[in-house]
Amino acid sequence: MTAPRIGLALAGGGPLGAIYEIGALCALDEAVIGLDLNRLSGYVGVSAGGFLAAGLANGLTPRQLCTAFIQNQGPREDRVQPSLFIRPALGEFAERLALLPGLLARAALQPLGGRRSLLATLERLGRALPTGVFSHHALEAQMRRMLSAPGRSNDFRRLQHKLVLVATDLDSGEAAPFGQPGWDHVPISEAVAASAALPGLFTPVAINGRWYVDGALKKTLHARVLLDMGLDLVLCLNPLVPFYSAAGATPPLAGGQPAHRSGLRRPIPRLVDGGLPVVLTQTFRSLIHSRLEQGMKGYETSHPGTDILLFEPDRADPELFLANTFGYGQRRELAEHAYQQTRADLRSRRSTLGATLAAHGLALDHAVLDDGDRHLLPRTRGSAARGGVRTLQRLDEVLDDLEGALRGLEPARSALTGRQPV
Repeated sequence: MTAPRIGLALAGGGPLGAIYEIGALCALDEAVIGLDLNRLSGYVGVSAGGFLAAGLANGLTPRQLCTAFIQNQGPREDRVQPSLFIRPALGEFAERLALLPGLLARAALQPLGGRRSLLATLERLGRALPTGVFSHHALEAQMRRMLSAPGRSNDFRRLQHKLVLVATDLDSGEAAPFGQPGWDHVPISEAVAASAALPGLFTPVAINGRWYVDGALKKTLHARVLLDMGLDLVLCLNPLVPFYSAAGATPPLAGGQPAHRSGLRRPIPRLVDGGLPVVLTQTFRSLIHSRLEQGMKGYETSHPGTDILLFEPDRADPELFLANTFGYGQRRELAEHAYQQTRADLRSRRSTLGATLAAHGLALDHAVLDDGDRHLLPRTRGSAARGGVRTLQRLDEVLDDLEGALRGLEPARSALTGRQPV
């Protein structure tokens, strides 16, 4: 039997996205028998997902990524410190400030004659504003050190497995698929920095005379890169989802399954009570997730021979929604939360996921999934046992799984009885 060709697509989401994806990857790595996340046929990463995809393609296991990024332990060249994301773009500030005297002089020579001339003056002065607050240089340098370690490579062409990191060409708005033929001469570390350069936050990255920014401007996942390779199975991780706050309702996941329910959530009755930051967060997440949903539907039509499994946070869970997208201080708690949530998702969908995985020679490890004492990180003082709540959660997961199985039998029952499914 030919080994299945499996790919992994990782979306972005800033440091929070990387934290979620590390927790989810560790859960998948432990719970799916036969899945080797370091020996896949292809990887595609966008923004924060590009950093993780580059690590996996270079042989770093999910646990090693967790040690480096979440625990800040392990070899020094692998550690990702929070300060890498908040290095001020001093060079950019200086260059823009140097433009200000000339811009002010030209503005002073222009006669003021109404609103249009005033707006034109303000627009001209706007050229003195920095294109980003933070610099990408520290992150790129750390990635270069990481990928220069023995057994790794900073060259796409030397990797054993296909890796594509997608950025956006600022001057054309087109996707830049670093790692594809014609794009694979660019160092991986530079491609990671370009793919993660969120406009307004990080300065654009210059590569070969052109400027690049975050790859998420074009698409959320860019999974088509893998689908066009004719793979059998593509695993997709998306860390940013809109919050579903309807009281008493269970939000649907991308595959139509209900989200797993938790008795540990802090309720958010109305998002509007959170003010502008929460409203903007919900708006941003809704926009990118709507684009993702459209893409997933298109993939089902354009690539019917490839199975696609999407993993993302529970839309009714406020923990990841309320966390700062660019925060890093709660990385241990959030990574553990993502790990446990992904395990709960696997349990709640075990019958449908099991059938899909079995078609590709994979299987769920039920003993691992049902181990209530399994954790991503060592438990700290104050981590209380929640045996009663865990029992209720397990019952909830079984009921969700049963509901999904019955829903799958509905078409057959309708055909036998002549009744239309409701």
